[in-house]
Amino acid sequence: MRLIRDNPGRRLLRSSVVTIGNFDGVHLGHQALIRHCRSLAQDKHTLAMVTFEPLPQAWFRPEAAPARLMPARQKLECLAEAGVDLVWLMRFNQALADMEAGDFTGDILAGVLAAKYVVVGEDFRYGRGRKGDIHSLREAGARLGFRLETFDTHEIDGRRVSSSAVREALAAGRFGQAAQLLGRPFRMQGRVQKGRSLGRGFGYPTANIPLAARPSPVKGVFAVRARIERGPWRDGVANLGTRPAVGGGDFMIEVHLFDFEADLYGHRMEVEFVRKLRDEEHFAKIDDLVEQMQEDERQARECLARLN
Repeated sequence: MRLIRDNPGRRLLRSSVVTIGNFDGVHLGHQALIRHCRSLAQDKHTLAMVTFEPLPQAWFRPEAAPARLMPARQKLECLAEAGVDLVWLMRFNQALADMEAGDFTGDILAGVLAAKYVVVGEDFRYGRGRKGDIHSLREAGARLGFRLETFDTHEIDGRRVSSSAVREALAAGRFGQAAQLLGRPFRMQGRVQKGRSLGRGFGYPTANIPLAARPSPVKGVFAVRARIERGPWRDGVANLGTRPAVGGGDFMIEVHLFDFEADLYGHRMEVEFVRKLRDEEHFAKIDDLVEQMQEDERQARECLARLN
C-alpha cells in the first residue's frame, strides 16, 4: 500500500476510485465499503482512500472528541490488509479546515487523485464550514469527470455497524460484541518504554506502553492476551489508565505476562482485551494492592484458560 501525507501539488494517479472518511477502527462497515470500492476499481483504477490525522472532531473540539479506537499506524496496517492501494493521510489543520468545497473537489479529487468514482455515505460533508454535501459533490462530479456513489450503512442482525457502536460496546465491557462489529478482537498496540519498575518490586513486572490514540475507549484492569513483534500470543493481565494505585501518572497500558520475563524495552507489543475485571482504584496499603493483584491474576488465568 502506498502512503502519502502532504499534498504533492500534482496528479499522482491515472484514475482512481476514492472513498473519504475517518475509518476509525476499520470495522466491518468500513471493510464492506472497501470491498465495494474494490469491485468498482477492479484492475482498471487505483483504490484510493482519503483519511485524516488528527480526526476532524478532535481538531475542532479536542475536549469533546470521541475515544479513538486505534492510532494512525494501526489504522494504516488494517487498511493495507483490507486491500487499499493508496492512502492519503491528510494533516487536519487550519488550512484544510479553510479549504473551500470547490477546491477540495477540483484540486484533490479530480486533480491529484484523478477520481473516476467517489464513494461516500449519505451524510458526507466537506469543505469550509461543511458547506459541501452529496448534492454539490454529485454536481462537481458531473463537471469534473467523476461519478458519485453513496454507500448504505452496514448492519449485523438489524444493528448499524459504526465506530460509535464499537465504542459503546467497549465502554460497557462487551468485548465479544465489539469483536463482532470489528470483525476481529479489539486490540491496542505500541512500543514498550521503560517505567518506574514498581510492579517488579511487587512480583509483577510489567511492560509499559504509552497510548498514541487518546482518549481511550476502555479503562480499568483486564484479562488480556499479548504478543511481542507478532510473536506467539501469551496470557496476562493489564491495567489501562493513570494507575492511582501507585500514585498516578500518564495514561498508559501496563501488561503483566504470566510465566514470562524478558527485556521488552523498545519492542512493539499488541494487546488483545478479553474481559474487564474491575475499575482502577487507590490502595492505602501496599499489602492490599498486592492482594488485589493476586486476585486479578487468579481471575484472569481462570478466564483465559477457557479460551485455550
